[in-house]
Amino acid sequence: MPSSTVADATRARNPLVTEYLRLGLAFDRLERGFVDAYTGDPALKAEVENAPAPDPVRLAERARALLADLPGALDPARAEFVGAHLRALECSARTFAGDDVGFVDEVRAYFDVDIEMADPGRYRQAHAELAEALGVPGATGDDLRNAYAAHRRADEIPAERVDECVRAFSGALRERVRSAYPLPDNEIVEFEVVADKPWSGFNYYLGDYRSRVAINADLTQYMSSLPALIAHEAYPGHHTEHCRKEQLLLGAGHDEQSIFLVNTPQCLMAEGLADHALAAIAGTDWGAWAQEIYADLGLRFDAERAMAVGRATAGLLSVRQDAALMLHDRHADADTVAEHLRRWLFAPEERARQMLRFLTSPLWRAYISTYVEGYRLLGEWLDTADDRAAAFGRLLDEPLIPASLRRELR
Repeated sequence: MPSSTVADATRARNPLVTEYLRLGLAFDRLERGFVDAYTGDPALKAEVENAPAPDPVRLAERARALLADLPGALDPARAEFVGAHLRALECSARTFAGDDVGFVDEVRAYFDVDIEMADPGRYRQAHAELAEALGVPGATGDDLRNAYAAHRRADEIPAERVDECVRAFSGALRERVRSAYPLPDNEIVEFEVVADKPWSGFNYYLGDYRSRVAINADLTQYMSSLPALIAHEAYPGHHTEHCRKEQLLLGAGHDEQSIFLVNTPQCLMAEGLADHALAAIAGTDWGAWAQEIYADLGLRFDAERAMAVGRATAGLLSVRQDAALMLHDRHADADTVAEHLRRWLFAPEERARQMLRFLTSPLWRAYISTYVEGYRLLGEWLDTADDRAAAFGRLLDEPLIPASLRRELR
């Protein structure tokens, strides 16, 4: 943020919030990457970095002590936000300390949602709908797998064209976002291609309305999913949310918004928002819009089929969360879980193993629930809004948490 805003926020800093920030920053000493973004006082970050290595047992105790001190001088909404994140941090500290926390309880503490295995009948229905979308009604097993594989091959973006496509969609989405949800004039997203990562894309928010978005070159990029990836990471997803919260909340002295922590309710809200981002800015029938952009690039994109396939595969949303439950709650072996992913998602062996890498990462193992439950909760909430665009704007601008949305859904 601009230096004048930092100074103003520093002068108005709430002691309890300062301790919350100090606590959150300490987790990055336990696991680098736990602090996804920090745009607050650099002196506080330096203080934590230069302190003795933190003890997770002491961090858990500190989180509980801060919870007991709430609300302090905070208004109810800010106190609820900080409290939800302190509960998540307390659980993370206990897992770092080696406590045996059940996986379902871990997800509940981190993201304030309850999870369970889905009904396989839902997946069989999705496969039936996918067969219809692919023009092979009634196909199952290898016949459906082969038809889907052929569709995916036709949908691939040539590796040498990915950068060009990324820039085209980034520019088109940025133009739409800047008119619907105004951004500071100096905001910018820089894209880079990386490798050997457990994710497909990642937004690194740098502060001062700047992001670096990494695209994983190990994974094939597809015409049907690239617009959603750019919307998710940049416009109007993560980058847009960070910019507007920095401008509107952090600029108003809400210092707790200067830190973004993995495995907290922030993540479920952010991922749910980002997964609804493309439809929010380009409409639910975004395929026709994307088809025109691809045509300008000399690429043939079958929007009608892509949208039909997308509607069918939406029924497979829970497959990866089921895989996490199989691994960490039911203690299935990796080969069994990989077969689950191959069976229901038609994932090739290499892709299934890539998914397993994410699901078995110590930092990311519970994170899949942010996409599944975040998409569901925010989708249900958006569906009840009289003005969907305005409701999406609230997600961008307000410090909402899962409990906030559930109250409004009652």
